[in-house]
This record gives sequence, structure tokens and C-alpha cells, in this order.
Amino acid sequence: VQLQASGGGLVQPGGSLKLSCAASGSTFSITAMGWYRQAPGKLRDLVAIIRNGGRTDYADPVKGRFTISRDNANNTVYLQMNILKPDDTAVYFCIANTWARSYWGQGTQVTVSS
Repeated sequence: VQLQASGGGLVQPGGSLKLSCAASGSTFSITAMGWYRQAPGKLRDLVAIIRNGGRTDYADPVKGRFTISRDNANNTVYLQMNILKPDDTAVYFCIANTWARSYWGQGTQVTVSS
């Protein structure tokens, strides 16, 4: 499975961004897709995940502000980020889980700053 993420950038506090991650290859084996993020000097943490069938989970800091969705026909997962805060600044990584292993996309930088 290969993952191609896009959509990061610089946004002011309170603004919005939408990240996309397109999967290719053995997409039939994917059981869930999601997003992690890693801020400088910190561990990589789960942001949101969406499983086959549509069940979603969110990290507490982003609940009510971020929405994860998935286009199964195009094997793409999205992360709509609203009411962004400076603490959301991080490199965001897409992940695809299969029964055998997890696959990571390249990171995309999100910077929230005035």
C-alpha cells in the first residue's frame, strides 16, 4: 500500500484546512485509515481514525473541531480541520492499517500561526 498525503499549509488561528490521503496498491487489504501528528520534540500521536464500516475515533484535543471521512471508491481519507489552534501545529501523517501491518504516508506540515 502506498499513501500520498496533501493539503497542509499555513493558516491563522481559527482557520480551517483539509488534508487528503490517497491510497494505492493493495487497497483491498486496508481495514482502517487515519491520521497521526507529530509536533517538534513530541511523540507521534493519533489524531483520528476511520475503520471499514465507518466507525471513527478522535483524540480528545480535536473532538468537535476535526472530522475524518473516507471515499472508499477512490481509496482516499480526508481530515477536515476547523477552529485550528497553534497547538495543532505539527507534521501530519496518514496511516493505513491492514491485517498484516501499517503503512505510513509522507508527512504534511500544518502550521497555525498569526
